[in-house]
Amino acid sequence: MNATLLDRLRAELEQRRATAGLRRDLVVSGAQGPTLGVGGEPLVNFASNDYLGLAGDPEVLDSAQEALRDLGLGVAAGRVLCGTRTVHSELEAGIAELVGAEDAVLYSSCFDANLGVFDALLGPDDVILSDALNHASLIDGIRLAQARRRVFAHADLDELERCLADSAEARHRLIVTDGVFSMDGDVVALPQVSELARRYDAALLVDDSHATGVLGATGAGTAEHFGLKGRIDVLTGTLGKALGGGAGGFVAGSRAVVETLRQVSRPYIFTNAMVPALAVAALTAIRIARGRPELRERLAANTSWLRGELRDLGYEVLPGEHPIIPVMLRGGTLARDVAAALRREGVLVFALSHPVVPAGEERIRVQVSASHTAEHLERAAAAFGRVRTALAGS
Repeated sequence: MNATLLDRLRAELEQRRATAGLRRDLVVSGAQGPTLGVGGEPLVNFASNDYLGLAGDPEVLDSAQEALRDLGLGVAAGRVLCGTRTVHSELEAGIAELVGAEDAVLYSSCFDANLGVFDALLGPDDVILSDALNHASLIDGIRLAQARRRVFAHADLDELERCLADSAEARHRLIVTDGVFSMDGDVVALPQVSELARRYDAALLVDDSHATGVLGATGAGTAEHFGLKGRIDVLTGTLGKALGGGAGGFVAGSRAVVETLRQVSRPYIFTNAMVPALAVAALTAIRIARGRPELRERLAANTSWLRGELRDLGYEVLPGEHPIIPVMLRGGTLARDVAAALRREGVLVFALSHPVVPAGEERIRVQVSASHTAEHLERAAAAFGRVRTALAGS
């Protein structure tokens, strides 16, 4: 091994350990759900993206098991070779119908979808206008494209308009935003952003990973939430959160956009097709999400109740309606200390600190599910209360 490389990496790891600390993967037991096992102890789980509770839904699991027997584990080939099965096309059609698009194309993950969409659609004569708090996958995908880049302050519509006006010479301008921002849980001001795109003849791309299945009357996401379903130029999303929690991502839009991606998008062409059993499970999850609005109603009620309880306990909770509830614990290791104390109280949450969020914006991200019962929510609120009392007395 090269000693120079190893010495540098060891020194950088030591520096990281001394400042932010080193992350360690938490090993849990049991299926994804409202509770998980950690170190042999059951904890109430507020750390997953299983918003509708479909990761453990019996119908979703049965469909996957049947497909696994019929279609095998994997296809060992890309879509452009012999990797495409009928269910892949059915799932793409189901996604397009859900979000109101002409067509959709599957990827191994939404990270891959975001890595592959920009370079395929844009060139050096184009400009991408990106919200400062966009997801890392959007940032990395934009970096891979040849288009010029402009970053506007988070949710700052005035700065976005100035960027649009300043880039009038571009062949295409593409506004890029999350639908729901994963660290703050806030929803993009889509009507206003969409109107700016129309006024300046710009295209609009929305990553709806935390909104698909969650927002809108049928779970179609942010656009449906605002009455704009089917009016987004390019929509990316995941099947790994509300829609079963398995794997897979997608890009939805016009047939011209989707066909272009099939022809030239590198993460689509040069990787294995999605596991058929997961595709079947996702298709089942989409059908359940569309057909059982009571799941979203229960999710909204759970979220509203826990938000209110945390505020009443004296915690600073960022405003919003999404089941991502950021509990702000600013400065130093406070967020990590509170998360550790909550774990000892039987509640699983994670602290977010720099560089995931800016220094001084440390927080715990509480994520609510429709599968949480009243008992789960009450246990969480009681644990937060005990931890706050202990902090006040220390």
